[in-house]
Amino acid sequence: MTYCVGLLLNEGMVCLSDTRTNAGLDNISTYRKMFFFEDPGERVITIMTAGSLSISQTTIARLREAIDDPDASVDTSIMLAPTMLKVALIIGNALAAVRSEIDEKLSAMNQGASASMIVAAQRKGGAMRLFLIYPEGNFIEATEDTPFLQIGEHKYGKPILDRVVKPSTSLADAEKAVLLSMDSTLRSNLSVGMPLDLCVIEKDACKVSRKRRIEAGDPSFRAMSEAWSGALRDGFTQIKL
Repeated sequence: MTYCVGLLLNEGMVCLSDTRTNAGLDNISTYRKMFFFEDPGERVITIMTAGSLSISQTTIARLREAIDDPDASVDTSIMLAPTMLKVALIIGNALAAVRSEIDEKLSAMNQGASASMIVAAQRKGGAMRLFLIYPEGNFIEATEDTPFLQIGEHKYGKPILDRVVKPSTSLADAEKAVLLSMDSTLRSNLSVGMPLDLCVIEKDACKVSRKRRIEAGDPSFRAMSEAWSGALRDGFTQIKL
């Protein structure tokens, strides 16, 4: 399992993913789940993945092949697509096609597999867009009413986002919110694990403004986690029935 979260704010977008992949208690590995496609100043696309590793890796590989194809077109390459909606359609179609192919191979063993993705993107002159793409290839988009999207093991990290994240939230507070959301998930689910990948995309920069890999034992993350735990305990003791 995994946990990925993306925020769409007035100042930009913030994305965070873990890196744990497991196929049973005795088969736990680390794989990157955040991928970047950039033409700095022109367009930026960040993709986060959850679910079957074979589906997500194959889909990302095909998207890269389509970009490098000499015959790439606006209908096949996410780096040439004229709108971010078209980008989401291309990614959705690729994901659905890979899922269908792998499902067909697994059906003989009465098994199935699926994956989902979050896409944070902007092109020069266009608006920032944040999409959640389902295994079937269809998708939804973040809005002012719901300025964040999650995939994977999302239930533990959702309450803090519901309470504190608004379109007007600053990028600094947004980083804090997604990290505390991840901290809650790490504490409650062993299928989500370090290290973490964080990226910030400032509005109209059309590039990844900042990347950060947070390793297990990172002192700043540990201090934030301990401070949050202390604040919750203090708040709990102060509440009177």
